[in-house]
Amino acid sequence: MTLRIATAIAATAVALPAFAETQASGDAAAGETAFNMCRACHKIVDDEGNAIVNGGPVGPNLYGVTERGAGGVEDFAYSDVMMAAGEAGLEWTEETFVAYVQAPTKYLQEQSGESGRGKMTYKVRSEEDAKDLWAYLVSVDSGGDS
Repeated sequence: MTLRIATAIAATAVALPAFAETQASGDAAAGETAFNMCRACHKIVDDEGNAIVNGGPVGPNLYGVTERGAGGVEDFAYSDVMMAAGEAGLEWTEETFVAYVQAPTKYLQEQSGESGRGKMTYKVRSEEDAKDLWAYLVSVDSGGDS
């Protein structure tokens, strides 16, 4: 009996980090509405080429952003400071995304140690909106489960 309990606890401990990675504290429905401010520059197109959100070509495709590092869209022309942040190990999580979208260039400079400018000039005004956007992106990346 003790072995079964220990095995269950160990399995739960291993599974929890993976489960937590796909969770978000914001409201995905509110994030979908808030994404209207992002679509001037960003689109969301899945791996099969299906457009989830038609948007502008200025920013990278945000499909899969919740599962990749900074500067991770192949063939996209990122700023030098974004690439440096990615090379320094910046991974997109709720915490890093929320901080980034509220002060993009400043955040990239802090993460990379470089003095360049990021290409994203728009700033999300509130932490709540940033969390909602992250929740929406998580829901899109996970097929609707946030």
